[in-house]
Amino acid sequence: MADTITFTLVKSGIGSTKKIRATLTGLGLTKMQKKVTRKDTPEIRGMLAKVEHLVRIEEV
Repeated sequence: MADTITFTLVKSGIGSTKKIRATLTGLGLTKMQKKVTRKDTPEIRGMLAKVEHLVRIEEV
């Protein structure tokens, strides 16, 4: 399972731009403290780079 990545929304997207909020939704982060596991792809890494100030990343 080394090809997955887990991340948690730790700061709200309220007050962020529409683009940032859409990225959070695309990642599946809809509520605070929600933990999501996704396949580790360059696309997911790029999305996480855009919202790194709002999420905590835990690689598995």
